Amino acid sequence: MKIIAGVDEVGRGSLIGPVYAAAVILNKSINKKLLKDSKSLTKSKREILSKYIKKNSIWSIGKASVKEIEKINILQASLLAMRRAIKKLKKKPVLVLIDGNKLPEIKNYNLRSIIKGDQKIPSISAASIIAKVSRDKMIIKLGKKFKGYYWDQNCGYGTKQHLKAIKKLGITSQHRKTFSPINKLR
Repeated sequence: MKIIAGVDEVGRGSLIGPVYAAAVILNKSINKKLLKDSKSLTKSKREILSKYIKKNSIWSIGKASVKEIEKINILQASLLAMRRAIKKLKKKPVLVLIDGNKLPEIKNYNLRSIIKGDQKIPSISAASIIAKVSRDKMIIKLGKKFKGYYWDQNCGYGTKQHLKAIKKLGITSQHRKTFSPINKLR
């Protein structure tokens, strides 16, 4: 059987925290009809599916930190997180399908980008789900440490509520200082 991995990232547009990527090689037995782009699923459905995918696949998570995002930019940090996720897989895939139109630089891997891959390719949908659930859990933990920013509700995205909290409480160590509007508030 040809081993194919799907890869997707989450958190590019958030104003806080690391960007996450997941790489997933699905087992033949998995019900692919259940797999959809994480953005089209409810939080509870994502969490159920994330557990199901983890039980029925080979998977890994890669991250790029806030410092890395600020140093190399969000696109390069996303590609770095993807590269880390791919390299962490316990089996080397013959083909890696990546959501979007950019590919990470990684030697000795056959990579293909697929625009809207998270909506078309089950293994990319699975990666989207695992990455989203993993990052959301980390953001909720951060939200307990940095109270008043409502990260449990906005995941660090630039909602009115979050922007209002930044003006009131200031910028944290988790904010991406190169991102607008954070860079204007410093």
